[in-house]
Amino acid sequence: MGVSASASASATAGAATGVAVGNNGVSAGAAGAAGAAEGRAGTARDLLLSAIAPASWGTTYVVTATLLPDHRPMLAATLRALPAGLILLAFVRRLPRGDWWWKTAVLGTLNFGAFFPLLFFAAYRLPGGVAATIGSVQPLAVAGFSTLILRQPPVRAVLVAASVGTGGVALMTLTGKARLDALGVLAMLTATSLMALAVVLGRKWGRPAGATPLTLAAWQLVFGGLLLAPMTLFTEGVPETLTAKNIAGFTYIGVVGTAAAYTLWFRGIERLAPTSLSLLSLANPMVATVAGFVVLDQVLTAPQAAGFAVALGALVVGQVVGNRGR
Repeated sequence: MGVSASASASATAGAATGVAVGNNGVSAGAAGAAGAAEGRAGTARDLLLSAIAPASWGTTYVVTATLLPDHRPMLAATLRALPAGLILLAFVRRLPRGDWWWKTAVLGTLNFGAFFPLLFFAAYRLPGGVAATIGSVQPLAVAGFSTLILRQPPVRAVLVAASVGTGGVALMTLTGKARLDALGVLAMLTATSLMALAVVLGRKWGRPAGATPLTLAAWQLVFGGLLLAPMTLFTEGVPETLTAKNIAGFTYIGVVGTAAAYTLWFRGIERLAPTSLSLLSLANPMVATVAGFVVLDQVLTAPQAAGFAVALGALVVGQVVGNRGR
């Protein structure tokens, strides 16, 4: 809700004042209408900025396949989180206080310390289409957690849009040769659920006074990275060499796909309804499909194109219906 909700409330108040006070009310009503327009513009801007995050995550598969070292999921998870977090922390120059220490620990574990390794574990055991389809159920998981934790039942049409979006992603990414690995499916379901829970808890807790989404991203990335570093040393060790391509890949996923993306994602958490935000996650497999088509010369079949259209339509309809329901 955030900015758009308060702007709409101001518009309603302005219109009511206009009815009550005659000529002066004309200007008040006009101000209210302007406030409503600003609220809609703010919502559109918030949606666009928030969508950059899952869109950038959709390029991770191409970057992993072309630039990162093979079979180093823990290394990829650690180098995706810790350097970006330390750079952001040096920029914000602020540490958590009071109960934000344990809140940061919880959110940092959910978003990074647990989510990243589970995600890479699933990626190595499942075809990309299976992983993308499982991940696309996140809006439904967010809806469930929102009902339990925030006492905010989602609009039924939004749930339908989320379900249709999952179907579109399945059509877009699954093939007849898709294999199911039980551990991989369990890891991806767990990762998706953890991120959904983080979205809802982030909305519930907000952020401390004076902190920005950049600050929250720095705290959580550092905590998650510090949690991952000893696990990486224990399970994979330190790589003997890193090529220029590897460094470029880690730089991209660290700066663009993590530091910038999660700052925008956390900004969206506080400004958008949880189900509205989570529907944007459908952009992840959509961008991944387009990137594979453009960069890796993969063939885009007719069913995939249809699935892309269905997922895109579900994303748009879900946002329109969700905003009307707020």
